[in-house]
Amino acid sequence: MSLPSVQEIEAASLVAWPALEDIRDGSWSVRFSRGYTNRANSVQSLDPADDSDVEARINRHAADYRTRGLTPVFRVTPLAGPQTVSTLDTLGWAPFGHSLVMARELKKVARPVSAHTQYFEPADPLWWQPQRDMSEREGKDALGEVVTRITAPARGILLFGEDLEPVAAALVVNVEGIAMFLNVVVAAAARGQGLGRAVMNAGLNWATLQSKATTAALQVAADNEQAVPLYRSLGFEEIYQYHYRKPAA
Repeated sequence: MSLPSVQEIEAASLVAWPALEDIRDGSWSVRFSRGYTNRANSVQSLDPADDSDVEARINRHAADYRTRGLTPVFRVTPLAGPQTVSTLDTLGWAPFGHSLVMARELKKVARPVSAHTQYFEPADPLWWQPQRDMSEREGKDALGEVVTRITAPARGILLFGEDLEPVAAALVVNVEGIAMFLNVVVAAAARGQGLGRAVMNAGLNWATLQSKATTAALQVAADNEQAVPLYRSLGFEEIYQYHYRKPAA
C-alpha cells in the first residue's frame, strides 16, 4: 500500500482543520481564524504551477491579514511554486516554524491504551474545553468555533488520570481515507508518563475502524525532541517538510 501524496495530505489538511474564513485565489487558500494556529491563519498554495503575478498577490493578501489585525503568514510546502518562494525571499519574508509531515499505513490491530479513554464529537465542549486548557497555543479561544466547522467523520479523544482529570487529548479526522491527527497534547504536569503514546494509540484504534481509512498522517514541529521520536516509533515516516514565512519586522 502506498502512502498518500503531498497533494492528498494537503487537501485533507484543509478539510480536517477548517478556517473560520477562507478566501480562494486560484489554487491559493487564504485562511483566517483569529490567530489560532498558523495552519488556519496563512496563505497556502495547492498547485506549484499557480506561480504568476505572485508579488502583487502576496502583497494583496498581506494587507488582508493586517486588516484583520493578524500577522501575514505564508505556508511554504512542496506545492508552493519556485517563483512564489523566490518572491518571498526577495520581499524579505523570514522563515520560521519548520515542520515535518509524517504518515503511516493503518493496520487492523488493537493498540494498548494505558489510561481511561473517552471519545467525543469534536464540537462537544466536554472535549474541546479540556483540550484548550491543556494547550499552550496562542489564540486558543477560537478552538470551539474551528471544530464546529469540521464536516468529515472525526473524534476528539481525552485520557484521564487516576483522579479522573483530563491528562491528554487528540483530534482525529478521517478525510477520504486519511486519518489526520491534530491537536495532540499532554498536560504539562503529566508529561513523561507515556500518555502521548497512549492517546496516539487511542486515535489509531478509532481510525482503524473507520470506513475506507487506510493511512494516518500528522504534522509536527521538526525540533520537537519528544514527539518526533514517538511518532517514528509508532510507524510514522517523513513524507515532506514545510515551513512558514512572515514579513521581516
